[in-house]
Amino acid sequence: MGPPGGRPGPQEHASDALSRPARGSSVRPRRDLSPEGTAGPHVEQEWPQRLGRSAALTPHNPAEQTGPSAGAATRVEGSPPEPTRSSVARPPAEELRLSDWFHPGKRPDVVAITDWLAPVIWEGTFNRRVLGRYYGRQNLTIGLAVLATGRTADRYLELFMRSANKHFMSGYRVVFYIMVDDPLRTFKVLPIKGDRWGDFHLTRMSSLAEHILGHIEDEVDFLFSMTVNRVFQNDFGVETLGASVAQLHAWWYFKNKDIPYERRPKSAACIPFGQGDFYYDGSVIGGRPLEVLTLIEGYLQGVAQDHKDGLNSTYERHLNKYFFTHKPTKLLSPEYSWTAALRPPAQVWSVKATRLSRRYF
Repeated sequence: MGPPGGRPGPQEHASDALSRPARGSSVRPRRDLSPEGTAGPHVEQEWPQRLGRSAALTPHNPAEQTGPSAGAATRVEGSPPEPTRSSVARPPAEELRLSDWFHPGKRPDVVAITDWLAPVIWEGTFNRRVLGRYYGRQNLTIGLAVLATGRTADRYLELFMRSANKHFMSGYRVVFYIMVDDPLRTFKVLPIKGDRWGDFHLTRMSSLAEHILGHIEDEVDFLFSMTVNRVFQNDFGVETLGASVAQLHAWWYFKNKDIPYERRPKSAACIPFGQGDFYYDGSVIGGRPLEVLTLIEGYLQGVAQDHKDGLNSTYERHLNKYFFTHKPTKLLSPEYSWTAALRPPAQVWSVKATRLSRRYF
């Protein structure tokens, strides 16, 4: 069993939902999103500025920006409030067809299109100029959420933020959501709930769901959630935007055998033997905020069901089950989450971000 073979080219109607409005744009009721049903009311806290072990991180310098939103730098606490997305008038967007910017035939050495006609983004398959013109008219705001607690914050957060400032969606308005159990930094700092020594991914996902419902869905057009143990090395740009974005796992994409899906039939994460397509890396998810929320809800429901049945599967296996039954509209190649311990093969032309040690994950 392996990834599906390539196709001659995408159909023009497979537009990746890039220009459609966010699903469920009306106000949604509050829900209890913890698997145990114990999450309390949402509380948003603005932390005062406090320098940590080194100088405070510097946001994008507007003078250095050359993209379509030059001057619209990452917002830091203490700056004047910006209008919400809903208050900014935007002209109707002309729909961008997949064939306008995506050219899988230029990378015959890799899987660049899935069986369900979703693009797989590799260096060389996309036209930056076309994407820049299109998204430059959208007045976009992109969110990047990261959980940084305890030793992971000590070891990785500053490097993550410095590299993200340089390479993540450069030239576009970005809001960093740093979920912490201690006020370490002063961007958009969000408190988390739960035991700091408990399940990392359960804490990360349940906290992010609360914040999406509480405010994020009204603040950004697209949202990514990543683990903090990564360094951005090259442009991580708007070619990655889509309604539901999944990250291919660097190791399992190339190994392509003995894929570690959950196979126990009683588990909510089970993918039966003989089934499955790709194996996804759980350290990066993205999409429209409410699509990300739907993914999180599916994960939490699976965890709750397994707990009820006395089972315990992994976050990544639940994620793979979700994307097996809810196909992502865009896949990111291993170039966007390479593993530092691996030497890139010839198919990897440009590493966008590298994952560091997983000691604390």
